[in-house]
Amino acid sequence: MAAVTGDERPATTLTEAALIPLLCSICLDLFTQPVTTPCGHNFCMSCLTSYWNSQAVCQCPICKETFENRPNLRVNTFISELIAAGLKRHTLCDPVVNLEDRICKEHHHLLTVFCSDDRKLLCDLCVTQHAPQHADHSLVPVQQAYVEMKNELMRRDFDIQKMIEERQQRVKAMKESVEQSRKDSKDMIAYSVQELTALVSEIQENQEQLVRAIEEKQKEGEEEAEGLISFVNQEVNELFYQHLEVRHMQKYLSRCMSQLQVLVNKMTSEINTFSVSDNVTLRYLQQYEVNVVLDPNTANPHLILSNDMKQVRYNVGAGLWLVQDLKPNMFITHLAVLGHNGFMSRKFYFEVFVGQKTEWSLGVASGSIERRAAIPQSPDNGLWAIWFKKDRFETFCCPGVTVHSDTLERVGVFVDYDEGEVSFYDVEKAQLIFSFTECSFFEELYPYFNPCDNEYGANLDPLVIVPVGCSPDLQT
Repeated sequence: MAAVTGDERPATTLTEAALIPLLCSICLDLFTQPVTTPCGHNFCMSCLTSYWNSQAVCQCPICKETFENRPNLRVNTFISELIAAGLKRHTLCDPVVNLEDRICKEHHHLLTVFCSDDRKLLCDLCVTQHAPQHADHSLVPVQQAYVEMKNELMRRDFDIQKMIEERQQRVKAMKESVEQSRKDSKDMIAYSVQELTALVSEIQENQEQLVRAIEEKQKEGEEEAEGLISFVNQEVNELFYQHLEVRHMQKYLSRCMSQLQVLVNKMTSEINTFSVSDNVTLRYLQQYEVNVVLDPNTANPHLILSNDMKQVRYNVGAGLWLVQDLKPNMFITHLAVLGHNGFMSRKFYFEVFVGQKTEWSLGVASGSIERRAAIPQSPDNGLWAIWFKKDRFETFCCPGVTVHSDTLERVGVFVDYDEGEVSFYDVEKAQLIFSFTECSFFEELYPYFNPCDNEYGANLDPLVIVPVGCSPDLQT
């Protein structure tokens, strides 16, 4: 609807404005049995009676003047005859308790117009007396504005429902992709196991052939020695020469045995080379090494990071009161810091030098992990980490349950995102410490570091991120 000024309003609008004094302020229709209160305001007799019956005190619905005794209401014959002379009667409706919400606070007239530009309800006098203020504005009846707003809300609700369905479809497609990747990985593992089994079988067959050859050679040697001994007994005169020949044969047999032992050792070495050991496994995982640097925006205020963002240690005496600006991603309750880069849908590996520290925690965390409050110690807390205490290991999600007992100086962390696996290794012993398996990852994973406080003593050394095969460069 186009903007309407005071001079341009249609004749019908002026007629409606002229009818306003003949409208009951409670039911908003033409008066039926109009009555007048002592304060001079007019209402339908039934509307005013119902209003007073619903109130604790007797007062005017418009100006709120209070009457000690309920007035004896009489029909205002002038208004009644005026309505009966030329206007149709109105239909009664239930009385309205909050009548003041429908009346203009300035003019005490009914709010019948909605200004779309100012987003404001107006009465007829607001439109006519403040015409310049609303001259270029879009004015529509209240009922029309209600219908338009209702339709707009329905359109927005439809769009939101559509967005929800689209995101549900995306989640479904992602789950199907993860399931297909898991199936492909299982097929690859099955194929690799089959190939390795065939290889081991072939090695065992070769070993058996070599043992048979050695045994046959040994048997031939023994038979030849027995023949020589018999010949020496028969030929006493040639004892000296036979004796030399026997010694020569003994040396020859010794050389043969040495050669056979070398062959056996070589075969054993080759068999060990093809064995699937923890050392080979660790070397395989180290090929997925990534460069990890710390994110200072996530570091707890009690922690100190090195200039190269490769080391973190606990700062005795530091406190939150020393920090002027607490960053939104900063850990507050836990003495933790995350890696700067997150990883998703891939394998990655990194190593950390822990030295002689008596307590620390390492692992990976989801990007949405709790930063301000305490992290729940449950399997679905978004943190997959081991927790070292003096000489034993626990998992953060199951405190009090020992998963490994030993000490170490260097830890390797391997993550297979698609297979849902997080594994921890003692690098120096090439020994598996613990593995989280069948995990469900739905967002980026970040390396997690917690040097812990000095509760057990001798724990002020840093955690150091080190490249594979390199020694730590400790910074003071």
